[in-house]
Amino acid sequence: MQKFDVIIIGAGPGGVAAARLLGRAGKNVALVENREWGGTCLNRGCVPTKLLLGAVAPLGLMENLSRGRIIEGTEKVNFDLLRERVHMFVSGTRKALALELINLGVHLIRGQAQCLGPTTIAVESGDGGARKLESENIIFACGSRTSTYPNLVPDGHVILGSTTILEQEVIPASLIICGGGTIGIELTDFFLHMGTKVTIAEAAPQICPTEDSDIGMQMRLYLERRGVVCMTGVRAVSLAADENGQARLTLANGDVHTAEKGLIASGRMPNTSTLDADAAGIALNRRGFITTDYFLRSSPNSWAIGDVNGKILLAHAAAHQGEYVARTILGQEKGPYVPGPCPSCFHGSQEIMRVGMTEREAVALGGEVYISKVHFASNVMAQAAGNPYGFVKVVWRNDDIVGIAAIGANVSQLTLSAQLLLIGQYQGEKLDTFMVAHPTLDEALVAAIRARRVASKD
Repeated sequence: MQKFDVIIIGAGPGGVAAARLLGRAGKNVALVENREWGGTCLNRGCVPTKLLLGAVAPLGLMENLSRGRIIEGTEKVNFDLLRERVHMFVSGTRKALALELINLGVHLIRGQAQCLGPTTIAVESGDGGARKLESENIIFACGSRTSTYPNLVPDGHVILGSTTILEQEVIPASLIICGGGTIGIELTDFFLHMGTKVTIAEAAPQICPTEDSDIGMQMRLYLERRGVVCMTGVRAVSLAADENGQARLTLANGDVHTAEKGLIASGRMPNTSTLDADAAGIALNRRGFITTDYFLRSSPNSWAIGDVNGKILLAHAAAHQGEYVARTILGQEKGPYVPGPCPSCFHGSQEIMRVGMTEREAVALGGEVYISKVHFASNVMAQAAGNPYGFVKVVWRNDDIVGIAAIGANVSQLTLSAQLLLIGQYQGEKLDTFMVAHPTLDEALVAAIRARRVASKD
């Protein structure tokens, strides 16, 4: 039996962030991971996807400017070399991450973790061997994976998940995507620029269902102008390979659509099925996520961070939670976890940025809700990129800024500025002290805060 000060199960952004702080503080830490160091974000999610989007970003810019006949010509992405570049960057970053943790004194243990008791876990390696670890402090950072539903299950060949689609060696001629959230929209942008005919099926009334309806509508208009078929408000009954080896989508209204490949991009489910939560004294909700209190505790001696607690399924949220728990173990935190306004982004040719509440969430809380908005048509930088479509939107509740969102080209660059403006409540005379550079997209943020407020119609 090996004893540690802290055992962390899962080496994604949350687990790694906690391990870094604890290792630097001299704690004896075991970091257990059954796949690659860096988790889904580095190996199968955020990082490879953004490298793909970066490769096609110039194509989007050229497309925007060519519509105004400002530039002419075509460019082509070398997909084989792009895949090699993604692989090299991810593998190199993974190796550097492992080396960094080892140099901090963190014990990297490969294998599948299973709880034997509140303070004891077993780690089964791929060769059938097992070892027991013990600690008074356990952090569950197990992450999540692609959700599956009856008749909506990836087969790894024709019907793909968010992992297997990144492993494809050939660009499909056509693609059906079940799910119009972040994963679905970002991969739509990539494959669209690679020449794929894309169809999106989203059961919610709009694509980008986590955002307000005006954001979702703006994104839909952008995609449909580029030939994407967007179907919303109808449930997918099945997505499976047919007798011809094509992806066949059947909708609840009876419509049938086919494509060369299909992608399941409709949600995430927690990696808790093999954890044996009962043995650890932790509780799972009906969807399998670990329940926690206001301190992210899942039991008297354990915490759950990141996707596995189901609160906010974003890599930066997991890292933020991991650092908080590490500071708690070190005695540096005494109060409950307070995340502040969590930023979220959709990346691609047409991006979405939001910090704080949506208009819909503010209305649900009650009180007087107002909206102020500025469109990018008059912004020099948006015009320079040939994509002046979109807007910045500020959500007000009882005279406080509670949310800022934007949709348009490069708006993910506004995330930190928007977050600081919201946290500092820069409005009125206080906003007069805020100097914004010209010309920048940031000007639209300030203009939106100063714009006339209109009562919410939600």
